[in-house]
Amino acid sequence: MKRREFMRTAGGSAAAVAATSAAAGTAAAQEVRPVWPSEVEGNVNSYTDARGQDEVTISVGAGDGLAFDPTKVWVDPGTTIVWEWTGNGGDHNVHAVDGPASFETEITGEEGFTFEYETSEEDAGITHYQCDPHAQVGMHGGLAVGEDIETEEVGGANTGWPENVHDIGVPLHAHWVGLITAVGITLTCIFTFYVLKYGESAHTGHGDR
Repeated sequence: MKRREFMRTAGGSAAAVAATSAAAGTAAAQEVRPVWPSEVEGNVNSYTDARGQDEVTISVGAGDGLAFDPTKVWVDPGTTIVWEWTGNGGDHNVHAVDGPASFETEITGEEGFTFEYETSEEDAGITHYQCDPHAQVGMHGGLAVGEDIETEEVGGANTGWPENVHDIGVPLHAHWVGLITAVGITLTCIFTFYVLKYGESAHTGHGDR
């Protein structure tokens, strides 16, 4: 392959890598989430989009024992929510205090204790619930049901991390996309340099024999 043709090919490959990575970064940076009321911003503050799932489990007594995890969940009507006690943090309950859904459990600290609630069309919207014994220390949660709720686009796809990891202003995924792009372009340049410098010399030497 001639030097000029090889450079065009290598340059095109690097540009393709960069364009693909940039597109992936843009896609990863956009996610639609419910607009949650401030009251549901509880400890751990994790979020799960469980739409399309028949059942989702929420840990009671997560983190340091004083949190629901995931803290905020978006589900379809007909989804069964299972709250499962970890046994940590003392005695807890699950009590809906604001919103369309209505549920309240006994207060217990028994590990493995569960409470199930099947959502319905009547629960459409956002319900704020809490642990009554630990409401003052931030043990709150949110349950969004259905599509008829206010939403917003936020940066970064769901990673399972608390949402405050995105407070740096750039989605977490974008950092990895940028790093991969830089590494790919660097390797392409190094490869091009060695092929042009040593590959061409080796070919010339072989022809002189």
